[in-house]
Amino acid sequence: MFEVGEYIVHPGQGVCRVDEVVDTPQQTYMLMPVSGRHPIRISYPVSGEARLRPIVSHDEAEELISEYAELGLIEYRGRGGALEEEFFRTEIRNGSCRDTIAVVKTFRSRIAEVKSHNKKPPVAYERILKQACERSLSELSIALEMPVDEVIALFAAQDPSFVENN
Repeated sequence: MFEVGEYIVHPGQGVCRVDEVVDTPQQTYMLMPVSGRHPIRISYPVSGEARLRPIVSHDEAEELISEYAELGLIEYRGRGGALEEEFFRTEIRNGSCRDTIAVVKTFRSRIAEVKSHNKKPPVAYERILKQACERSLSELSIALEMPVDEVIALFAAQDPSFVENN
């Protein structure tokens, strides 16, 4: 069971802080998302906590950033754009921070490839990249106890092209 004040990753809302645990009528976490324009407190049943996960540790976050350059791309190509988008959205929702960073790297590469042919990347690519960036950067920001801009700078030190699209 997660403790009050602990940060966790909610599949739909991203990084949240556990504000309290309410016992009536069933045990429920009261979660406050840390990002978003107008975050509102959400309730989540303790019985479903298997879908929640703790954020990465400080050491794991540093390791993920240092390994960014060596991280491989995800080689998934769906039959249609909608299937492909759904695959990556599911990866972002249910995957680890490493999985989300791999999605970021994959779509940075795909967008760069399309732009190299003087074409405009599909809106779905940009939408997935934005969602994966927000999810991974907010988690790493909390784990490293630093603003998102400083986390981006750490990634840029590993890969100078990282600052593009941010």
